[in-house]
Amino acid sequence: MRNEASGTKTEEAYRLLRRDILSTRLPPGASLRLGALRETYGLGWTPLREALSRLEAERLVTAVSNRGFAVAPVSRRELEDLVRARRVVEVPLLLESIERGGSDWEEAVVTAHYRLSRCKTAADDPSEAAVDEWDEKHEAFHAALVSAATSNWLLRFRGTISDQLRRHHRFLGLMPTLRAAAGRTDGHEAAMAALREAMGLSHHTALMEAALDRNVERARTLMEEHIGYTMDVYAHSEEAADEAIEHLA
Repeated sequence: MRNEASGTKTEEAYRLLRRDILSTRLPPGASLRLGALRETYGLGWTPLREALSRLEAERLVTAVSNRGFAVAPVSRRELEDLVRARRVVEVPLLLESIERGGSDWEEAVVTAHYRLSRCKTAADDPSEAAVDEWDEKHEAFHAALVSAATSNWLLRFRGTISDQLRRHHRFLGLMPTLRAAAGRTDGHEAAMAALREAMGLSHHTALMEAALDRNVERARTLMEEHIGYTMDVYAHSEEAADEAIEHLA
């Protein structure tokens, strides 16, 4: 009974920490001190340590020599690697779904797109609630697009890559707004334009239509462009992101 209770607490610690890391409530580079975590989450030392070890295995947390743990950082090099991995994994899954998807798949894609269309983007509403909702609906839309694919391994890899990219999207996507709030308006308009382009509905609509029309080449081109938008946003937000990470260190 004790082992079962301990396992439940560990699972709770893992779920809560993972949620807050992916949403950047625990931002990249932030120290994860057990005492502070225990106070914040109301959980014991052992569940927190075990949860942190699991998150380290997922590369969401890093062990810092003589300092415990920290949230894994974001960087240009890591982002470029993730973008390349996403192209390798997600594009073939999309093309297979276009080939194999039936009416259920089409309905799932249309429904997910409609739900995404009801959300405000971080460029228009940077509140935590709005960003949470868009993030959830955006992931659901892309998951629906590839849901007719048959490779469980590739779908699992896509999920892992998506989780890692989510932190980058979340942190870097908000940087232009945070930069402006701090009075750093140089380059703000270009950064916001890149953010709107990356998160805008029109590109998602075009991607949905190409997929439903079974236009493989157009869908491939649009998906590759869409994946590349992440780097465009980062190019305009890099300085602000680096400053934020240095501040947290």
